[in-house]
Amino acid sequence: MPATTPAAPSGTVLASAVSRATRRLMPMIVILYVVAFLDRTNVGFATEGLEVDRGISAAAYAFGAGVFFIGYAIFEIPSNLALQRFGAKLWLARIAITWGLVSASFAFVQGETSFIALRFLLGVTEAGLFPGIIMYLSEWFPNRDRVRLFAIFYLAQPFSQIIGSPLSGVLIDLGNASAGGVTGWQLMFAVEGALAVIAGVAAIFLLVDSPEKATFLSAPQKTALREAMAGEDELRRSDGPSGVWAAMRNGRVWYFTVIYFCLQIAVYGVTFNLPDQVSSLVGRDVGWQVGLIAAIPWTVGIFACYYVGKNAVTVARRRTWGAMLFVSTGIFVFGSAWAGANGFALLGILFITIAVSSFLSIGPITWSFPTAFLTGPAAAAGIGLINSLGNLGGFVAPNLREGIASATDSDALGIAALGVLPFLAAAMMLGTKRFRTSSDQLLVDVRGERALDRGDR
Repeated sequence: MPATTPAAPSGTVLASAVSRATRRLMPMIVILYVVAFLDRTNVGFATEGLEVDRGISAAAYAFGAGVFFIGYAIFEIPSNLALQRFGAKLWLARIAITWGLVSASFAFVQGETSFIALRFLLGVTEAGLFPGIIMYLSEWFPNRDRVRLFAIFYLAQPFSQIIGSPLSGVLIDLGNASAGGVTGWQLMFAVEGALAVIAGVAAIFLLVDSPEKATFLSAPQKTALREAMAGEDELRRSDGPSGVWAAMRNGRVWYFTVIYFCLQIAVYGVTFNLPDQVSSLVGRDVGWQVGLIAAIPWTVGIFACYYVGKNAVTVARRRTWGAMLFVSTGIFVFGSAWAGANGFALLGILFITIAVSSFLSIGPITWSFPTAFLTGPAAAAGIGLINSLGNLGGFVAPNLREGIASATDSDALGIAALGVLPFLAAAMMLGTKRFRTSSDQLLVDVRGERALDRGDR
């Protein structure tokens, strides 16, 4: 029997608590993921340098780019469970500091073996960051606000590319122009790895484990937030799996794992090769100019992601918009491949921009579904499983693209292959209608009024 909807806390007090927690916590959360996404994708700017200076082949690069996600997947669930035990603040800081040290170590790569080994180790040390933050936000913020907060979190991806693409290009140019024996790609890895260490140290002082420990909230604000989250937990326990092993066997968890895998194929298939694709489209070597152009899709993606996150406040919108955005991702990944093959540079940049904007906007919507029925240890395991196996798309994507491009002698077909699975994800997103549970009652506004579309009942 579904749990009854909990009484809504005082709207004004709860809204003020959410607003204050957002201003206090989200800047540090965004900074952590900005640096994380930069350090896992900046390898795209080092492709040419690694090949020329260290003899790393295209196949070894593709394998190394993807093997990050093997280490990431293996240690994802253990890391998420450790976060529950040690607290988000210390564990997220530990993750950032250790991955920063590994990322900086790429400056000392000597060949294919050390490159692949460090990429695997980078995945091991970063494991748990993304699902840990998803779980952290789901324990701090009510469901109605969660997609908006997830969207703000996801803005770290475009910010990392807007800031990181030109930064990586500038560092490569500076290193190549220096007479100190340090190459551009070595300088890039060293500097950007150090940024992660600094961010990890800052997280120790700026993050707070729970509302109860938040000195920046008043007593009434703590009470309102605690009551709201307790009511949500009651509903999630009534609908979702209980315990780690139950979560890992849950059909809905595996369903969203497949959806997330399809999404990550597109995300990392585009991201890892974006600098080279832009370089090919505009006819320039990778450097600060290509970095600036590569930042355009991410700049536009900021506005798309925030708009969708702010307005996807009903189950029907999340389902319908998610399906439409998956379709858009697939279509415009195909379009960018076609434009590149036919020499249409401006059209290619436009299509890449729409594809990036689409897949950025899907992420917050996708995560709103499992966080509506997972809580406690089940959330640690379920969210970890979805993210770890879903992120194997980051291993498959560069290898799939390189394999098809080599077999067909066509870069365009390699790119186009990445646009197939988003259509499957679109159909599966529409299929979430059969998952309606009492946890959908969480979508009420701060006055306790229904926010569900009438047609979605």
